[in-house]
Amino acid sequence: MSELAWDACRRRVLACDPVRQVGRVTGLVGMTIEVRGLSTPLGSICRVEAGRQRPPVFCEAVGFHSGRLLLMPYGSMQGIAPGQAVVPVASLLTVPTGARLLGRVLNGLGEAIDGGPPLHHLPRRRLGQAAPSALHRRRSTDALTTGVRAIDTVVTVARGQRMGIFAGSGVGKSVLLGMLARGAGVDVNVLALIGERGREVREFIERDLGPDGLARSVVVVVTSDESAVMRAKGAETAMTIAESFREADREVLFLMDSITRYAMALREIGLAAGEPPTTKGYPPSVFAALPRLCERAGWSAVNAMTAFFTVLIEGDDINDPIGDAVRSILDGHVMLSRDLAREGHYPAIDVLGSVSRLRNEIIAPADRAAGDRLLRWLKALENNRDLVAIGAYAPGSDPLLDAALAQRPAIRTFLTQGVDERHDPRAGFAALAQLVAQGEA
Repeated sequence: MSELAWDACRRRVLACDPVRQVGRVTGLVGMTIEVRGLSTPLGSICRVEAGRQRPPVFCEAVGFHSGRLLLMPYGSMQGIAPGQAVVPVASLLTVPTGARLLGRVLNGLGEAIDGGPPLHHLPRRRLGQAAPSALHRRRSTDALTTGVRAIDTVVTVARGQRMGIFAGSGVGKSVLLGMLARGAGVDVNVLALIGERGREVREFIERDLGPDGLARSVVVVVTSDESAVMRAKGAETAMTIAESFREADREVLFLMDSITRYAMALREIGLAAGEPPTTKGYPPSVFAALPRLCERAGWSAVNAMTAFFTVLIEGDDINDPIGDAVRSILDGHVMLSRDLAREGHYPAIDVLGSVSRLRNEIIAPADRAAGDRLLRWLKALENNRDLVAIGAYAPGSDPLLDAALAQRPAIRTFLTQGVDERHDPRAGFAALAQLVAQGEA
């Protein structure tokens, strides 16, 4: 036996636990299983033996209290009964990585659900990796081509930037994510569809993402009917896979829909483990977990991971607790407007309400000035909408508003875009400069 093989065997023997622990189910409250006689770290995986007639139930340790270990299942708890044996399986989850994942659809545990070949032979990476060191991150100095004209010219995003997409339900988040996945100038897309309706998953993959987008993407899907633990693990699995591509020197676009449902899953887990509720029932652990996930995106010392996290704002209120927390963590946000969507303005991006904190550092001064002029026109139209609608505005009273009214049809044409239309940033900035020049003539 070679020295290398001998060292590998020695490490495995030293890692083995010669004592096999077995606990017993003593209670079940809601989605929490109480176990006595078992000591295992938080986050470890346990198996509940549900009897000869049923398959075992795999769970995760989410807490402990008064000598009891608290578990939450990855799937259904059907068949669990008092006194059943509980044994530890693994200390931490691992997920497959590598280029062979491209074009595949996975569940929250990194298992293939698309009918393709199994993935057990691929290299694996542990969940819960730390974010890159702040001093080892490279700076974001170049713009990322997203393929969406309104973003590339007015809400310009840098490579390695982390953005939020804020919108209520049914305003076009999934369509915008599909446009980004197809049009962004990156090597790999990693998509996390967390808490999605089962009906929409196949529609998104086949219609919004398309064959070309899927070919360079890895999709992690956890539907709304799956357990809270699976929904939380789905986000972490997708982020771990994205990190592995970045460390392999591939530029990554990470798209997550939605971080709100990830936070809701963490709320279920925290409350079930006995945490005290705070704002709108969210326990403190949720607001600690959000930056841990988001900070893992961005630049590392190797390459960039640009990230877009969708935020489902309740009642179109951008100041709900999750929206407020995420907005403070990320490097900007794209706001989708229900009013624009009702007018048939797609993508329904409210550029006045959107912010990119790196925009001024990555575009030319002339392009920045043209974008600022467009924003002033839009603000003038918004401030005087009622006055213009009732015919009370006298032309010539405000030169800025006069120019905005004259260019209003051209502004709408510039900011709208077909779903299958891919935009070139250089052509977009040239069109923006022409639009502003016409308004100032």
